[in-house]
Amino acid sequence: MARTDRFLDIRRDPHSDELLARGGDSEAHSILQRAGFIAVVRLHETYHRAPADLTEGDESHLATDAVARLRAAGYHVECDEPFDTDARPARYPVLGASVSHLAERLREATDTAEAADILTELTAPHDGVLAGFEETLHALAEFFDGLGNASDPHTARRLRYLADEYVRVIHSDLAHTRERLADRHAPHPGRRNCDEQVPDHEPERSAVCACPPPPRALPAPAPPPVGATRLRR
Repeated sequence: MARTDRFLDIRRDPHSDELLARGGDSEAHSILQRAGFIAVVRLHETYHRAPADLTEGDESHLATDAVARLRAAGYHVECDEPFDTDARPARYPVLGASVSHLAERLREATDTAEAADILTELTAPHDGVLAGFEETLHALAEFFDGLGNASDPHTARRLRYLADEYVRVIHSDLAHTRERLADRHAPHPGRRNCDEQVPDHEPERSAVCACPPPPRALPAPAPPPVGATRLRR
């Protein structure tokens, strides 16, 4: 059965004449936003619209670009005829993917030293991910300082507050975690490397290695039936 989150519609709303994109998963939403759409988050739906005050030609270019990018990523896109295109632009790794790769490496880490090395990429004081994030928030605050609207200085102050209070606290906490990992010098008990060697005392020729099977996750308990009486402790 086809996944419904792989399908999108990009059309002009017949009532409001707004250019709207509906459907898709989080990856599709990222593609739409990189193409220029703006997310609209509602209680039961997240959809995307074109930025305000674009000309009809600019909106058509934006929609056509989004259709091309989404189809290049394997999405099924229904669209108004003016937005249909056979173009399939090349896809390149995005910055967030390199940060997400740290999570993949942590899931495969076999000892505390390896985990500490990976965590250093987040916490390095000069060129770590969090240091770069903090610097970016301050640069964005500077941008708002000179933008000219009455609310812009408030936005700049809010961005500096996020950088100085929240990001620095996260940075400090993770740096401490990294130091504790670096001091432990311990293998992860559930992630030892498999040498694929069969013990000498193993009589079965079909045996491959002595590694125990991975632990089975216990299923979540079923919710009580409606109207069931809960026992008091």
